[in-house]
Amino acid sequence: MSSRTKFYLNKREKKWLGVCAGLADFTGIDVLWWRVGAVVGTILGAGILPVAYLVIGFMASDKPSEFYGESITDQKFWQKVRVAPSRSIRDVHASFRDIDRRLAHVERHYTSQNTRLADEIDSLR
Repeated sequence: MSSRTKFYLNKREKKWLGVCAGLADFTGIDVLWWRVGAVVGTILGAGILPVAYLVIGFMASDKPSEFYGESITDQKFWQKVRVAPSRSIRDVHASFRDIDRRLAHVERHYTSQNTRLADEIDSLR
């Protein structure tokens, strides 16, 4: 089973090994900025960045095929989970509390002694 919070190489959007595309998927930062940073870092970095790029390119695993078909919403959700897992859990709890509150409001309205609503429902039957 593959983990959605792990770093993977993105071979479908690769230019060479897929490291920059994988970093873009992992962080949510556009791949163009990773590639510009890699070129600038290679020029200014005295050779450490190309070595790091090659090590990452050969050590990291390829992105599983089932992850390529996920929606943009799912990708953004998992990027937020990777960055701040506790905040993501808090956001999910808040969403469920909000849904529960709205459902309680609908239920309260439906089960109240609202005769006009009861008449409308009876007329639909």
